[in-house]
Amino acid sequence: MKRYLSNKKKKSNRFFKGLYNTFITIGLTFAMLWGLQACSTSASLKFVHLSDVHFLENGANTTYKMTGESPKLLDDAINQINEMKNIDFVMVTGDLIDKPFEKELKAVLPYMEKLNYPWYFAFGNHDRCVGGYLDTDLFMSMLKKSNPNYKFELPYYSFVPKKGYRIIVLDNIITNEVTTQGYVNDEQYKWLKKELDKAKGDTVLIFMHVPLVEPFPSPSHRLRNSTAIMSLIESYKNPIGVFQGHYHAAKITQRDNVLYVNTPALVSYPDAFRSVNVTNYKDRVVFEFGWHETREKTIQKMAKLLVLVSSIYSGERHDQTGVYEIVK
Repeated sequence: MKRYLSNKKKKSNRFFKGLYNTFITIGLTFAMLWGLQACSTSASLKFVHLSDVHFLENGANTTYKMTGESPKLLDDAINQINEMKNIDFVMVTGDLIDKPFEKELKAVLPYMEKLNYPWYFAFGNHDRCVGGYLDTDLFMSMLKKSNPNYKFELPYYSFVPKKGYRIIVLDNIITNEVTTQGYVNDEQYKWLKKELDKAKGDTVLIFMHVPLVEPFPSPSHRLRNSTAIMSLIESYKNPIGVFQGHYHAAKITQRDNVLYVNTPALVSYPDAFRSVNVTNYKDRVVFEFGWHETREKTIQKMAKLLVLVSSIYSGERHDQTGVYEIVK
């Protein structure tokens, strides 16, 4: 009888032990699946941000722009970009040319055609002539003929490069007066709101020439209605990166879920551009910034001599490279 009870007890123990192990296994499996889900990503997006090329075919250097060397600087940047792997696109945020002449645009486009990756464009204040021949329509027409990826009907546009991402390109250049200030008109403001409404579940990357956040104060270069545009953008809670040029300076500013990124000019010190890798996790988005200076070091040294305080334009180390996170 005692032996029977003992065997019964052993069987009971084995049953509960097996049940315990089963629960542990199930628990660990759920934990692992949850962890994988929490860390899982949609496809990462990698792009190059190039700004203020100021290409001039037969120009001379100015007080702080190496326009006389702009073809060499652009050629080197394109070679560097072509050596990179897995770039999804290249974005030029304005001032592709220094003088708004058709012959300058004709001269620079063959350089851009050497890129191995799709490239896109936001207008700068040097790209069109106020009341002159190189207007928006002619510029876009020439761009479409040269660039098969540029198929847009308006100077501001959007596209989806990959699932989970939306690119928005603004044209915040004033075209009816000679000024270095910028402005987003009512029509484009309404369009921007519609685009942001459509992208509430996405990571949004906005590109423009005149910045919303200045890397340093310059009343003559500011965006006139920056407060209104920032208020609109910051009213949305999904991760947003805003990429800007115009000031020829490097600066990264984070305001909650919005990252404002100023990229320096290729034509003036530090003669650099950015690569950006964006990874979309379930609970956060991670921006990894790469910093690429020209390999034309003699030109870069000359450019540095032309600026009074070089650090204003090169920024701090965290304005050049680093990892920034936006929590969802």
